[in-house]
Amino acid sequence: MSQLINRFFISHPNSVDESYGEHALFAFRFSMALFAAAFAALVHAIIPGLCEKTASRIVRRLYERTHNRGN
Repeated sequence: MSQLINRFFISHPNSVDESYGEHALFAFRFSMALFAAAFAALVHAIIPGLCEKTASRIVRRLYERTHNRGN
């Protein structure tokens, strides 16, 4: 049982030098940013003159924050 707990709740956060809580907060914020990017892309799909670079800017910022994390 403890191996399962370690595998699902501890191992990955430790691999990026975070506690479970820190990792949960990071993942929550990351998902909110993805929702914002998706909404901006939807707005842009309907009205091409709006949110022209918003989604790509959010995705680029997220990539920069996660690239090489834990290395």
